[in-house]
Amino acid sequence: MFGALNRIIGRLDAGNEERNSSSNAAGFQVLRNVNPEVPLEPWFDFVIGINGRTIDNPDPNLFATEVRNCAGSTISLGVYSAKGQKIREIFLPIPAEKPTLGLSLQWTPLSVVEDVWHILDVIPNSPADVAGLLPYGDYIIGSPEGLVRGESGLVELVEDHLDRPLRLYVYNHEYNVTRPLTITPSRSWGGEGALGCVLGFGALHRIPAPLEEPPHAPGETLFASSAPHSQPTSFDENGPLPGSDIASPVPAPLAGASPSLFIPANLSLPSKSPPPVMHTPPPAGSAPPKVRKAKTHHAPPPMVGGGLNDYFAEGEAKSREEDYAPKSKSPVPPPPKIGRPPMGGPPRGGPPKGGIQKSGTPVQGQEEDGDAGGQVEGA
Repeated sequence: MFGALNRIIGRLDAGNEERNSSSNAAGFQVLRNVNPEVPLEPWFDFVIGINGRTIDNPDPNLFATEVRNCAGSTISLGVYSAKGQKIREIFLPIPAEKPTLGLSLQWTPLSVVEDVWHILDVIPNSPADVAGLLPYGDYIIGSPEGLVRGESGLVELVEDHLDRPLRLYVYNHEYNVTRPLTITPSRSWGGEGALGCVLGFGALHRIPAPLEEPPHAPGETLFASSAPHSQPTSFDENGPLPGSDIASPVPAPLAGASPSLFIPANLSLPSKSPPPVMHTPPPAGSAPPKVRKAKTHHAPPPMVGGGLNDYFAEGEAKSREEDYAPKSKSPVPPPPKIGRPPMGGPPRGGPPKGGIQKSGTPVQGQEEDGDAGGQVEGA
């Protein structure tokens, strides 16, 4: 049901597009070109002007008469191309013996170039994959089986050729070629859709302008230098300099660069002292100005040997010498200070065996307490 509604809406839209296309620009579309000297491509090119005037009359006799009137001279044609939607002007000589261009033309609206379908993706082992459609680069531009107009035109053509061969005209943008292709739509191939590819339609999927050069195949050189003795684009700081046989560890500076940007780390930098100050003599009769002691600027010591590594190692050694960390050999500790006994009460195991021990230094009053204690124990 929904499919039938979509078809009806698509046909109505196609009818509206046909009615609106009558008011749009049109021109003579090139259907066939038998003259190799005329740079016009069939289907893609439209003749929209002649000798500086826009063609607004679809009568082909007027166009042919204008060409015959230019016999023996040059004619200018305004051409609209579907590739990139660009307009260009070409100049063609018309022979006097046979004043013709060798073209087959048809008056066609320019909007027909919008009826193209861009191949965005191809599912493996699908009918599109078997037929040889290429993702991103291929555009379906028509079919000899009938006219394809509107977004639903290709869908209807595919449904009418289910399980039957369908011929299509496919343009490839990467190689700028148009080829005929035969595909057999089917819904039993094992995937989604009858073609097995993702299609794009609309303003974002118009045919772009052709590339200047075709893409390179795998393994081909993209950027080749024509000069046989061209200079290398890279250098090795440990390799020899160009034009010499002596190896040097210092790389040559690049052209146009300042020499100070390429100073190796193992070379000492020259000290930069401020420029001397020019003193003007004081006027006669005035006291001489006070002379201030100038500050001296010491240049960093030259780095000899390993360069920055030795410089940082020396600084690290000096930092360790000035550190307050304890040294391996410490002097004899000082004697303890004399003071009152430590507080905290008697030891936990009780008084020692054998009575109260007296300290080596007698204290006044301590012996009396000891004698009194002995008397109490002897009583």
